[in-house]
Amino acid sequence: MTLEWTGNSVIFIDQRKLPLEEVYVECVNHTETYIAIKDMIVRGAPAIGASAAFGYVLGAMEFHGDFNSEKGIAHMKSVKEKLASSRPTAVNLFWALERMHKTFLGYISSGNILDILEREALAIAYEDIEVNKAIGKYGAELLRDGDTVLTHCNAGALATVDYGTALGVIRAAIEMGKKISVYADETRPYLQGARLTAWELMKDGVDVTLISDNMAGWVMSQGKIDAVVVGADRIAANGDVANKIGTYSVAVLAQRHGIPFYVAAPLSTIDLFTPTGKEIPIEERDHKEITHVQEVQVAPNNVKCYNPAFDVTPWNLITGIITEKGVVRPPYNMTLKKLFD
Repeated sequence: MTLEWTGNSVIFIDQRKLPLEEVYVECVNHTETYIAIKDMIVRGAPAIGASAAFGYVLGAMEFHGDFNSEKGIAHMKSVKEKLASSRPTAVNLFWALERMHKTFLGYISSGNILDILEREALAIAYEDIEVNKAIGKYGAELLRDGDTVLTHCNAGALATVDYGTALGVIRAAIEMGKKISVYADETRPYLQGARLTAWELMKDGVDVTLISDNMAGWVMSQGKIDAVVVGADRIAANGDVANKIGTYSVAVLAQRHGIPFYVAAPLSTIDLFTPTGKEIPIEERDHKEITHVQEVQVAPNNVKCYNPAFDVTPWNLITGIITEKGVVRPPYNMTLKKLFD
């Protein structure tokens, strides 16, 4: 699993160190959890949501007093806001914190509020695993025996509590007995595909080939790709999808070559309150991620940089969105809404 709850701390595998080192980081309060999310020790929309839920529990454990007092309520509101400020794009973060805070307010007068909050955070984590497996089952039905899938960034077990969304589709297809191979984009500038996806698939014995981002079009033109499957950090009401920078380019290339482009994501990633992708906040990260590879400088000193962490793929480039309730297709402004009926 990507994270482990001990009862008074949450332990993460430090994804910044992979694949060369397997290092674990233990967070004992909500501020440390905030840092773990902000600094991408833990990453991936579903994993961020679950991590924030446990961070909320740790924040509650830090308070000694009456939760039903103005001071207690203010403390938990501060915990929620602190964790919510860690990263702006992945809607699962806000979904999980809203769920935790609603639970807190609903049971604030009970004598065992800490136990209730812990159970809720664990429920979020375990639900994520079951949701991912359902996504995998529906998505696997879209893949044929012998297919080769291109994926971008990392939407595997490392990006969730376990199993994965996009990689969960691949895992489920293999579990069904289908022979599936994978091309993984390196995913510059943070190299989640090279460092994480390739590592994760190799650990599982999946046939994976790593390519640089600018090879995707050529690989498609050679007939080497049968489908594209990616994850998502936020899906707008009209079906526009925010995902790791470079996803939009892959979608354009897939349409040009007649290759189906699928997005695998839980319902918690769908934001019906955001009408289109234009309203999704896009995080811009440290320019050093572009000018350096790890600690090695590869660009001139003081060069101007632009480093958005995500882009938005328009709905009309997306063949289908795979959820735990099934696969939906355009018009997404109607089919996504029906998932919540």
